[in-house]
Amino acid sequence: MKVMRPINNRISTDTLISEIGVIRSKQQARHILVAGGAGFLGSHLCERLLKLGHTVICVDNFSTGLERNISHLRDYQRFSVIRHDVVDPIDIEVDEIYNLACPASPPHYQADPVHTMKTSVFGALNLLELAACTGARIFQASTSEVYGDPLVHPQVEGYWGNVNPFGPRSCYDEGKRSAETLFFDFHQRYDVEIKVARIFNTYGPNMRPDDGRVVSNFIVQALKGQDITIYGDGSQTRSFCFVDDLIEGFQQLMATEPSFTGPVNLGNPGEFTILELAEQVIKLTGSSSKTIRKPLPTDDPQQRRPDISLAQHKLGWQPLVPLSTGLERTICYFDRLLTLEAHEWVGTA
Repeated sequence: MKVMRPINNRISTDTLISEIGVIRSKQQARHILVAGGAGFLGSHLCERLLKLGHTVICVDNFSTGLERNISHLRDYQRFSVIRHDVVDPIDIEVDEIYNLACPASPPHYQADPVHTMKTSVFGALNLLELAACTGARIFQASTSEVYGDPLVHPQVEGYWGNVNPFGPRSCYDEGKRSAETLFFDFHQRYDVEIKVARIFNTYGPNMRPDDGRVVSNFIVQALKGQDITIYGDGSQTRSFCFVDDLIEGFQQLMATEPSFTGPVNLGNPGEFTILELAEQVIKLTGSSSKTIRKPLPTDDPQQRRPDISLAQHKLGWQPLVPLSTGLERTICYFDRLLTLEAHEWVGTA
């Protein structure tokens, strides 16, 4: 493919090769491994990649990933599923790797903190070694949790964070920080092409109703007519990014020139208190639920909002879906899911 340039605009060979690589990455069908592909984010990513014409290998141990998230994707001939734990090495020929393998909600990653740390560290190591052997470009789904309970607001990529190294959240927070270290070490020592995204609170269809995250908790409680549990006084803030926006950010980051590694914040800079979120959920569900208060969990951050200037500049990316619209779509998903589960329960009673 020819890259057209004005005749008087000289361009270096390295720049030309880089731009051709970006064009190819956007147009050529590739073999792509998605670790954690049956999870909330992974299932959406698999579907997006299949619709773009790629061959997708979903790798998941199904500890928190769900078959129902990917069952509709099995109609694609270019889709395959491997039940495998990334704590153990894997050998498969691929062009790109997305590492989304790790429990991401506190109840799930705290259930087996040692395995959570192994998944973050050994999983990253095994997939990086695969990338080094195959020449694949590799994406790391890191997290805003690397900033801990931040003393800088909003959080920028250059901030090193305020993280407790041995608290109840440390297996996840420090595991993800260690994984970032491995990614950059492999990039510097072995010239592996890496892309590191720091994901802020994301929500949408395919979330588990029992994952313990605030959006799913509030929606499920409201739909069931239960009291909505607010930890602390509800003044702590979060930003909420709809899953479609986030997956678009993944694609834009993966298509950047090899020299751009990240880390880059991906999230919605709109900031809401937890109490405001609860009020929106009650309004949109038409629920009669009341709010109740419980003590704030240990190390729960008081403020969380991304500075996305780097993503806007380097990726041309910013979220487009308003919170109310995203919540409506997520509520519809959970309403259908809870109705289906109720029918299945009655059928087996």
